[in-house]
This record gives sequence, structure tokens and C-alpha cells, in this order.
Amino acid sequence: MNIPSTLKSAARSALLGSFALGALGTVAALAQEAAPAVAAAAPAAPAFTVDKGDTTWMMISTVLVLLMTIPGLALFYGGLVRTKNMLSVLMQVFTITSVVMIIWVFYGYSLAFTAGNAFIGGLSKAFLSGVSVSTLSETFTKGVAIPELVFVVFQMTFACITPALIVGAFAERVKFSAVILFVILWVTFVYFPIAHMVWFWGGPSAYSDPSGLIFSFGAIDFAGGTVVHINAGIAGLVGALMIGKRIGYKKDIMAPHSMTLTMVGASLLWVGWFGFNAGSNLEANAYAVLAMINTFVATAAAAVTWTVLESLLRGKASMLGIASGAVTGLVAVTPAAGFAGPMGAIVLGIVATFVCYFFVSVVKNTFDYDDSLDVFGVHCVGGIIGALGTGILVNPALGGAGIVDYSTADFAAGYAGTATQLLAQGKGVLVTVLWSGIGSAILYKIVDLIVGLRPSADAEREGLDLTSHGEAAYHS
Repeated sequence: MNIPSTLKSAARSALLGSFALGALGTVAALAQEAAPAVAAAAPAAPAFTVDKGDTTWMMISTVLVLLMTIPGLALFYGGLVRTKNMLSVLMQVFTITSVVMIIWVFYGYSLAFTAGNAFIGGLSKAFLSGVSVSTLSETFTKGVAIPELVFVVFQMTFACITPALIVGAFAERVKFSAVILFVILWVTFVYFPIAHMVWFWGGPSAYSDPSGLIFSFGAIDFAGGTVVHINAGIAGLVGALMIGKRIGYKKDIMAPHSMTLTMVGASLLWVGWFGFNAGSNLEANAYAVLAMINTFVATAAAAVTWTVLESLLRGKASMLGIASGAVTGLVAVTPAAGFAGPMGAIVLGIVATFVCYFFVSVVKNTFDYDDSLDVFGVHCVGGIIGALGTGILVNPALGGAGIVDYSTADFAAGYAGTATQLLAQGKGVLVTVLWSGIGSAILYKIVDLIVGLRPSADAEREGLDLTSHGEAAYHS
């Protein structure tokens, strides 16, 4: 759950009140020279504390999330496709990351993290207007802040990796130009609104200010179960269905060309994910450590569970399986990272693995859709399990951290009850699925009308490396 709050309206009001009262006192003194002039002092505006340790941690976390994307996700996906399409996946992920960074500072940050309405922010900070080295974003502790610029770049990396996840669903069969145009439209009309709905609020010093729609439900998402994984996963499924299957699907051999690179990519994802999850605490304190240990143990539990399932059901454990299990655990623990206890995180990793394994091995084959790299089966399904599971495991009685009630004077942590919290989580999941699913379908159609989604059959057979980029990943 990442929520910015720059200089609060209450602080501004107090400051203006100070000037006003001071001016009135001066006028009264001039009008009544015989009377002693007593200036009425207004309450001082609350000061925000900025700690170098928090700032340093957020800068490191930001770089770790970039590591997740390039090279992590790029190599993970690249190793899973065929040799003739390796370079195309690397290019798509690298270019998406670069393009979204520019869009983010132009208008994305403003749309996601400024006041507007329940669905989307405004353009008051377009082109980072008003954002400088002196502006601050409040953390989850009242009066504690980080430089706003570090919050801008941290959230920028989330905006970069989310659309990059989508390309795994239709890998090996989409034009490069179509991918980039789709991403530009998708982050604008799907990602920025979802980020605003889930993560925008006034902050601890202005908790009564308007918030995003899903946040107002009482739904909690520590690091992006809805914003990143469900959002990308459902968009990937819609794309796989609308674009159609790869030529030769279930006829030609489409095995991953390099499990070595996939293992390297999965490992980089795991390392980078500590920035993703623990960094989402916005402070270097015990809650960041809680998110860190949960990212360790949920991932390990999921990796082991997937390996055991393969051993029992297929007779052999695979590198692809343990990598898929690890990513499943990372996805599932993302919304729960700072809320669940370590034992709860282990349970969450195990449960998510059973469900995702079923979707990847049974549901996908039963309904015969070509989700190339199982983006829906792992990210959307794992994200849903994680989002709902968070509503249960946050309960202090189960070792969870509880939910902070910012309407109380001491910001006490409590739990409204399983039914109440699950309802809030479910509403958040439903809104995300509908917004992303419907919005993505419209955007795919628009892109298809403008540039066309698929390359020619000959280009697809030859491989996108040569036909789209004029170069190959390998030379023998």
C-alpha cells in the first residue's frame, strides 16, 4: 500500500491562519494605540521529519524494482520463449520500461497520486509541476516524510513493470509497434486509474480527505496485488483471447529455449522483489523487515510446494516448475507483505501454489487458450488469492499486523472481522478485474484498427527477432 501525501491542507490552513491573525492584531494595535498590542499566536504548522535512512532505503528499493524489470523479467520471459523470439521479448520489456518512465513524469504521477475523483486524479502535477527537492510525501507514520521525488521514482518503477508483465501472455505473436501503442494507452486508461483507486488517500495527517474508490472500500494492498498482478494478469488473458493462438500451438514444439536464463531471471525477480515489497513500507523500520521476511518465506514455500506437486503428479521436478512456484509465491505475498505474519505468509504461498498449478496445468488446457507464459494463471490468479488471503491473514489473532485505524487519535491497529475485510477485498478485486478486463479489450481493438496486432504468418514463422528487429539473439 503506497500512498503519497505532500504538504497537507491542514498545514497550509494553519499557516494562512497565522498570517491572518497577525495582520488583524496589527490593525487593532494601530487603531487603539493606548491599548497594549497582544498578537494572537496561531498553532504552528506541523513539521515533517525526514530521515536519511528512510530516504536511502527508498532509493535502494527503487533500483531493486528496476532490477526486477530489466534484466529480471526480461530474462525470465526471454528464456521461456523460442530462440527466434528471444530478442523480441527483451526489446519489448526494455522499451516498455523506457517509454513508461517518460509518460509517468509527464502525466502519470499526477493522474495516479493527486486529488481528482474516486477514479482518477488530476493534472495539477503534470510534468512534475510543483514537485521539487523541497516537497515531501508523508509515509504511514504521522509527521514522517520522504522527499516527494523519491516517491515519484519508486512508484514509476511499479508503473514500468506492470505493463511489461502483460507481454508474456501474447509473446511470440504481436507486432512491436502494437505492443508499444497498447502500453501507452493501457497505462493511461487502466493502470493510472487503478493505482489511484487503490493507493490514493490523504495520508496520516489528512486521513479524512477524499481517497480512491477501492481504498474507500477499506481494501488493503500493501505492494500491488490488485494494482500490478491482477491488473496485468486479466489484461494478458484478454489479449491472449483476442489475438488468438500462436501458429502451430499444440502442434509444434514450443519449449523454453533456455531454462538457464529463466532461472537467472527468476532469481533476479526474487532479489528485486524485496524493493517491491519491503520498499512499499516507505520507511526503514520493523514493518519493512516484516515485508522482507514474508517475501523470503512465502516464496520459498511456494517453490517447494510446486516442486513437490510436480514430483507427485509428473514423476519429475523441473527447473521451470520451481521457478514458476517462486514467482507464484512472490505474487501472492505482494498484497500481504506488510500485513501477514511469517507463518501466515507461508500458508499463503502454499495455498496460492495449489490454485495456480491447477490453473496452469488443468484450466488452461481445458479451455484451450494460449497464454504463452502463464501470465493469467500465475499473476492474476495468484494476485486474487493473495488479495483475498490478505483480508484473512492481517488478523492479529492469526499473527497479522492488523489494520491501522487512522480516524483514531493513536492510530491503533485492529481488525474489523473476516467477513467485513473479505468483502472489502472482494470488491477491490472485482473492480480491478472489470476495469482492466473491459478497458483492455477496448484498447486491443483500437490498436488492432490503427496498426494491427499480429505480424504476417510468414513473419511469425520466421521469428520476431529478425522480422521485427533485423537481428538475432544468438549467432552460431
